[in-house]
Amino acid sequence: MKPMTPRQIVRELDKYIVGQEAAKKSVAIAMRNRWRRLQVPDHLREEIMPNNIILIGSTGVGKTEIARRLAMLADAPFVKVEASKFTEVGYVGRDVESIIRDLTEVAVSMVRHEKEAEVEAKALELADDRLLDILFPLDDQPVVVHDGGGSGEDEELRARHQRTRDKLRKRLQAGEFEDRLVEIKTHSDVSPMMQVMGPFGMDDVAINIQEMLGNMLPKKSRSQKTTVEEARKILAAEEAGKIIDMDEVIRDALNRVEEMGIVFIDELDKIAGERASSGPDVSREGVQRDILPIIEGCNVVTKYGVVQTDHVLFIAAGAFHVSKPSDLIPELQGRFPIRVEMDDLTEKDFVKILIHPRNALIKQYEALLATEGVRLSFDKQAIKEIARVAFQVNESNENIGARRLHTILTTLLEDILFEQPEGSNKEIAITPAMVRTRVASIASDPDLSRYIL
Repeated sequence: MKPMTPRQIVRELDKYIVGQEAAKKSVAIAMRNRWRRLQVPDHLREEIMPNNIILIGSTGVGKTEIARRLAMLADAPFVKVEASKFTEVGYVGRDVESIIRDLTEVAVSMVRHEKEAEVEAKALELADDRLLDILFPLDDQPVVVHDGGGSGEDEELRARHQRTRDKLRKRLQAGEFEDRLVEIKTHSDVSPMMQVMGPFGMDDVAINIQEMLGNMLPKKSRSQKTTVEEARKILAAEEAGKIIDMDEVIRDALNRVEEMGIVFIDELDKIAGERASSGPDVSREGVQRDILPIIEGCNVVTKYGVVQTDHVLFIAAGAFHVSKPSDLIPELQGRFPIRVEMDDLTEKDFVKILIHPRNALIKQYEALLATEGVRLSFDKQAIKEIARVAFQVNESNENIGARRLHTILTTLLEDILFEQPEGSNKEIAITPAMVRTRVASIASDPDLSRYIL
């Protein structure tokens, strides 16, 4: 974990998220406390529980982005789930323990990619050796029989072969054979596909059966023809898999899940409320009671081993327009001690969102058109007009936050994006008049804006 201070964390989040200072401050403290906990003496470390957070706000204000960027800063396993997809025991749907199984899969993938990056140079070297064996096979050379008098000729043949191979290696590394077709053999597990249907907890059964069969059955070789460039990638991945110790990968991944894992539970408000006697809401409270042990801390069995969830950080979010956090069962409320109300986005926030973040929408469209040699630019007043229209549509229709900017810009640039590949204009400037002509007229018509924007 990177030892970043809360102020540094907020500064990094500012590069991608506009406003929401209270939320940034809360998640920064929660992240720093995880690092602080690892410095505490062992006898007290296990007693320190994570500061789980509920982010309360309308859609499109940055709840998911804050959690996702936090996980990227911490280099931690991260998974986003929707609470409404889960059901209590006995109902059709996903069981809550699959959250931790998904998180473990993410962690194993993360660690494996890190290990592959560490051995990338060695794997590429081994892949080149295999490519050389294909391009210049040793079997093509005459066989020298050892009868006690031909050792000199044998050594000369070996030396000549090695010199030729070294020359070919240099040419291969220089990219001279990249487009040449070669036939390579790769190995794959022989495990029949099977579908197992059943109640909760059965979603991993098919995978486990396939793994058991894969361990008993031999590896299957498969030949394929491809270019040297693609063959190198395939062979390097296979060689990296041979070098990496998967037992070590799994140990590191399980530790990373338990100490650094972050779960983002969206739509928590959808399962808030009391149990109804009938109807579609019959399992709301049941879902809360099933989620509770995961958040409180329990052991979850995964195909990689048992995972303890005591120190996994849970960040929940919801609009809470109809329900409110106090409608959750008391035990679940107690496991989310920190609650932050997100601010609704203003017209000024929209202007900042369009230009300031590193992944700002305007920067994305400029980069997209730059691939075709077109320089797209936005007048400052045009940006303000786009923000004004987006805010106006959010006020008059459903408020979807910053996501409204996507629809506004897509509508504004639709003709340009469609016609430009065949056009000759290499510089396009977006002016306030263009925004008013293309978008503002639609926004002023309630019927049109409801369906188009």
